[in-house]
Amino acid sequence: MRVYICGPMTGLPGFNYPAFDAAEKRLRAQGYEVENPANNPQQDCWLDYMRQAVAQLAECDAVYLLPGWRESRGAQVEYQLARGLGLWVMYPPRTLPTRPQEAEVQA
Repeated sequence: MRVYICGPMTGLPGFNYPAFDAAEKRLRAQGYEVENPANNPQQDCWLDYMRQAVAQLAECDAVYLLPGWRESRGAQVEYQLARGLGLWVMYPPRTLPTRPQEAEVQA
């Protein structure tokens, strides 16, 4: 199963990369293939980052939501896309996927 890590970056120290990297390590240790947007090359603007993120997300089977995702414009876009595509939704610390219709209740 390929999992996209989704969470806040803008305005956070180090763009929150340590949280993304820790999630990637944890997910890989559990056997998941991981798409970590913190590993993407630098872009010129927010929209370019999102274009890359959307392409990555569309290749995944699930999305893993980091704390603070609800306060992030980009993470909200990614979450809505994931739900629209019918992807599994995963909340930390739990890494077992839940069906999109169950995603309304945070674990």
